[in-house]
Amino acid sequence: MRHRNKIKSLQELSEVLEPLRNDAKKIVHCHGVFDLLHVGHIRYLEQAKEFGDILVVTLTQDHYVNKGPNRPAFTEHLRAESLAALECVDYVAVNQWPTAVETIRLLKPEFYVKGSDYKNSKDDITGKIRDEENSVHSIGGEIRFTEDITFSSSNLINSIIPSFNDETNRYLHDFRRKYSPDDIHNQIENLRDLKVMVIGEAIIDEYVHCESMGKSGKESVLVMKYLSKERYAGGALAIANHLSDFCDKVTLLSYLGDEKTEEDFVRNRLADNIEPIFVYKAESPTITKRRFVDSYSLNKLLGVYDLNGEPLNGDDENIFCDILEERSQEFDVIIVADYDHGLITPKIVDILENSKPFLSINTQINAVNIGFHSISKYDRADYVCIHEGEIRLDQRSRKGELRDLVRDLATRMNDPSVMITRGSNGSLFYRKEVGFTTCPAFAVSIVDRVGAGDAVLALTSLMAAKKAPSDVINFVGNLVGADAVSIVGNERSIDRIKLLKGIASLMK
Repeated sequence: MRHRNKIKSLQELSEVLEPLRNDAKKIVHCHGVFDLLHVGHIRYLEQAKEFGDILVVTLTQDHYVNKGPNRPAFTEHLRAESLAALECVDYVAVNQWPTAVETIRLLKPEFYVKGSDYKNSKDDITGKIRDEENSVHSIGGEIRFTEDITFSSSNLINSIIPSFNDETNRYLHDFRRKYSPDDIHNQIENLRDLKVMVIGEAIIDEYVHCESMGKSGKESVLVMKYLSKERYAGGALAIANHLSDFCDKVTLLSYLGDEKTEEDFVRNRLADNIEPIFVYKAESPTITKRRFVDSYSLNKLLGVYDLNGEPLNGDDENIFCDILEERSQEFDVIIVADYDHGLITPKIVDILENSKPFLSINTQINAVNIGFHSISKYDRADYVCIHEGEIRLDQRSRKGELRDLVRDLATRMNDPSVMITRGSNGSLFYRKEVGFTTCPAFAVSIVDRVGAGDAVLALTSLMAAKKAPSDVINFVGNLVGADAVSIVGNERSIDRIKLLKGIASLMK
């Protein structure tokens, strides 16, 4: 098809435009996602072409589309082909950056054109329009806006080709009738002033990517070829990073090993607005959880943990307790991520339960502690966020009615709010004064579950502390979880703008 010849790489497009510019042709540039090409897009592009001679359209790479779960609906290659088929479009390229700022500088258009719905930059929560406008002015260009009917691709996709099953679509329909995107936006922006302390083990998640070579010639052993290694800040480090884009300042209280501390790595992986406070655990490494992964399927083949799971010794425990008692009253919220790797002793539990800040707790089952660690370690909390398997293990009830288990837990712990995450079954949220609310799961494609619970704990803890509506906490928690399972480990943290844009798209 001849229109495919219009599709270029950015570098090719830059080279094509240079002689056209020298021939006094005026270059017009449009940029967007264009996930579902519709009449609003067509009129916008036709009007843009009228400003000059050559219309180039760049589109957002799949990786950078911030439209919520299961978006984009169409891959960048299909979106590029659809645009190239339009007569008014002269060239198309897939952008290689998150925004058009660098692209504008590369292509140097005389006119950069946006639709009328972008005219008021104050409505742009990302700040990208202002950055793009500055980029246009820096190359001597001009930003212009079209005036015509507009449609929302997200609204059309949600209505015509929804990504979810009937149950989830009904839930979203009812939720949209009750809340606007601005309602949820305001709930999230309301978290900014919270003073938060995170307590839990610092964990380095290491992924060793391998390729299968086959069975060993002499033994029944699968032999793998080493390809690459990635390391991420996990555990309480990841939780603090998740919070860093939602609160002005976050304090992290944890331990590093006095052997193989990995301190430079840890500190370099923390956001700038995180205050780290570390106790150095005697005769211990900083916890590293190494997972060997098949590069083709991303299936985990083997885990090897480097840790000392024994409790803090008396001296280290006293240092930790002194810091906790001295600093805890400074905070509005304390989030405890208890992985049971020797940090949180009964003495520390007692201090936490008698502290004044809003207390949020998660106790996690893992290979080290299964059967020996549960939420029963604590007698009081204001918010509990655990997986269904963890409450069932705690109450030794494999088949019991989940709501009864939650009520029993809440009664025993002085009636905290309780979030039960249920994987593909979504989540269940309980408040004594409201009762139960449920939310379906929004994740369709799952890359890796590691760290998803930590991401949900981080943001829902803040919202619970601010007494956000139960169904809003449930909704946001499932969106955050869907984002977290779409990446490997803790490759990146929850991004506030990405979350807000995803909410806006899902609620159209």
